[in-house]
Amino acid sequence: MKIAVVGATGLVGGKMLKVLEERGFGDAEMVVAASERSVGRQLAFSGRMLTVVSVDEAVSRRPDYALFSAGATVSKACAPKFAAVGTTVIDNSSAWRKDPDIPLVVPEINADVIRDSDRIIANPNCSTIQMVLALSRLHLRYCIRRLVISTYQSVTGTGQKAIRQLEAEERGEAADKAYPFPIHRNLFPHGGDFQEDGYTTEEQKLVDETRKILRAPDIAITATVARVPVVGGHSEAVNVEFAEDFALEEVRRLLQETPGVVLQDDPSRLVYPMPLYALDTDAVYVGRVRRDFSQPNTLNLWVVSDNLRKGAATNAVEILQYLCQSRG
Repeated sequence: MKIAVVGATGLVGGKMLKVLEERGFGDAEMVVAASERSVGRQLAFSGRMLTVVSVDEAVSRRPDYALFSAGATVSKACAPKFAAVGTTVIDNSSAWRKDPDIPLVVPEINADVIRDSDRIIANPNCSTIQMVLALSRLHLRYCIRRLVISTYQSVTGTGQKAIRQLEAEERGEAADKAYPFPIHRNLFPHGGDFQEDGYTTEEQKLVDETRKILRAPDIAITATVARVPVVGGHSEAVNVEFAEDFALEEVRRLLQETPGVVLQDDPSRLVYPMPLYALDTDAVYVGRVRRDFSQPNTLNLWVVSDNLRKGAATNAVEILQYLCQSRG
């Protein structure tokens, strides 16, 4: 098997290589591609060194699969080139997620939407992935009517420049800014770009992608995104209104039975999810499970996951694993 990773020198691209090695693809023929300024760099993978090539060179090598984490502009321009030579692209950008003809996949939930003919498959936004995985079996059982979401998103979601800004500010040094404001000892309610309606593109993704993945176009959803000085992962406070009432015992059981979800919910022992302990893991952690007494049939959850792992690289590799199994 020949696998390309496009955007291999970035945060998510590096995680993709790590997860591929962990998930049994260490013996695959690997093609690592990035922008022209990175061509010629050496990247370690499974005990060997790989030389970064251009995206056009990667296309010419006709890989079986290409994992993209190079941004929407590159994906729009280059994913079709790979598809034209028979490569199946798993794209981590926002380029294809809203396209009705492109599957948007969290494998534990909706891998069945992938057709044999699909050559581009979209990986959802990191905040969406962890939330819909936590909600998937609850939705099947109780039918979600409305979601109110507040996210506390790690600086790793912005990339290496944001991490460098946080680390420099922690040392009291001047920083090359990824954000318009300091992030150390601060947070700001801004992720993505602002739209005319006052919401950001990160907030809009939670609306559009959740409806598509859960196949529930009528769920009412509102979201507020905040960026916080954390590197371990994204955290979310999720308020869920169901069509039917629920028993908390059954909610906890359904969460425990959801593949990829770990229930951490024992307030008496101060057990609840935190991004510090989610770092470098693949699980989605759920806690603070409690009824919202302000209206009927409503639940509060706290959801945490490493946004670079399950929120990006791991989900993409799990799509690849599904394709290898289903297509042979």
